[in-house]
Amino acid sequence: MSRYQQASHVFWRCQYHIVWTPKYRFRILKDNVGKEVWRCIQVYSAQLGCEVVELNVQIDHVHLVIKVPPKISISKLMGALKGKIALKLFSKFPHLRKNKMWGNRFWQRGYFVDSVGINEDIIRRYVRHQEKMERQEQAELALD
Repeated sequence: MSRYQQASHVFWRCQYHIVWTPKYRFRILKDNVGKEVWRCIQVYSAQLGCEVVELNVQIDHVHLVIKVPPKISISKLMGALKGKIALKLFSKFPHLRKNKMWGNRFWQRGYFVDSVGINEDIIRRYVRHQEKMERQEQAELALD
């Protein structure tokens, strides 16, 4: 199987590592909220013709490695994901809207994005094991 995908007049392999956080980096992406974020990312990415390679929803941020067709810009992808997920969360979990600090916005304005090239395996492993590494760092800090 080729590492490249094909459309009518293009062969492509556009893969990105994206990280974004809830507003004020609230530790809100746990339990059912985190599961809904995970599910929404899978569904909305597929609707846009993107392929989720790795996904890790932490309690205060999201790591995503995704293949994006060249016809879709990263800003369009992130606008769609963050916008649709926020609307879904506010409707499914009305208690989230009650916090006045949200100001009708669930996510921080920005995000981190990097293209995945030669270091694909390293980045995928980092995303997959990010939670375990974070717990180890917190345990080490607690010992100091």
